[in-house]
Amino acid sequence: MKLAIVGVTGMVGQEMLKVLGEMSLPITELIPVASKGSAGTKIKFGGQEHTVVDVEKALSMKPDVALFSAGGNISLEWAPKFAAIGCRVVDNSSAFRMDEDKKLIIPEINGDLLTEDDFIIANPNCSTIQMLIALAPLHQLYTVKRVVVSTYQSISGTGAKAVQQMDNERQGIQGEMIYPYPIDQNVLPHCDDFLDNGYTKEEMKLVNETKKILDPKIAVTATAVRVPVQGGHSEAINVSFENDFDLAFIRKIYHNNSTIHLQDNPDTNSYPMPLYAAGKNEVFIGRLRRDESQENTLNMWVVADNLRKGAATNTLQIVQKLIEKKIIKIGTF
Repeated sequence: MKLAIVGVTGMVGQEMLKVLGEMSLPITELIPVASKGSAGTKIKFGGQEHTVVDVEKALSMKPDVALFSAGGNISLEWAPKFAAIGCRVVDNSSAFRMDEDKKLIIPEINGDLLTEDDFIIANPNCSTIQMLIALAPLHQLYTVKRVVVSTYQSISGTGAKAVQQMDNERQGIQGEMIYPYPIDQNVLPHCDDFLDNGYTKEEMKLVNETKKILDPKIAVTATAVRVPVQGGHSEAINVSFENDFDLAFIRKIYHNNSTIHLQDNPDTNSYPMPLYAAGKNEVFIGRLRRDESQENTLNMWVVADNLRKGAATNTLQIVQKLIEKKIIKIGTF
């Protein structure tokens, strides 16, 4: 299987290489893709050096699968061209997420919707993925009615320039500002651009993607906040159900879910933290407790490595699902 990673030199592209190295996907050829300025440079994978090519060259090499993580404009221009030659594209940008003709996939939740007709598949927003991993099993049991979520999002969600900004600030170096204000020793209630309704794009992604993936009847309101943490997103989620729930049974459901790591013991100060979620593929859940001000309502704290399950891991799990469903037919390349 010839697999291309478009945007291989970026933070998510680099994480895709790491996750790919941990998985047993049947790769026969890796095609690392970046801008023309990076073409010709070398990257290491699988104990070998691979030459980075530009996207035009990659298209001519006819990959079987292409993972896009180079921004929405690149995806909009090039993903359809790759799909046109029969390449399966999994796109990590927001370009196709709300396209009615494209599936928005978290494999554990709606991976079975994938069919032979899907050539461009959208990877959801990182914050949405970890929230819905937590909510999906509960929606099946109790029917989610309303979600109030506040996010505490790491700077790696913005990219390498944000990491550099915080490093500069901590060292007292004047440098490029990717945020409108300092991020070190600060908290910005501002993730992505503001919209006419007063919410940011990031906040509306949580609203709209939840409806598309889980249930259009679920009401969601969100406040997305950038915090001076390098990696890992955290979320305080307040969820109201149509029906009452059993807290002990919810803990059991989470404990038996291989995608979820339950950390919920106040007696031992056991709760999820981004520092300890780094480099892991699971979604960490804790601080489970009833909302005593509202009936049928649960509070929880959800943490995940945003570059892993929020991006690279979910993308490659979509490829795994395509193989599992024999949409990508191994042995025919």
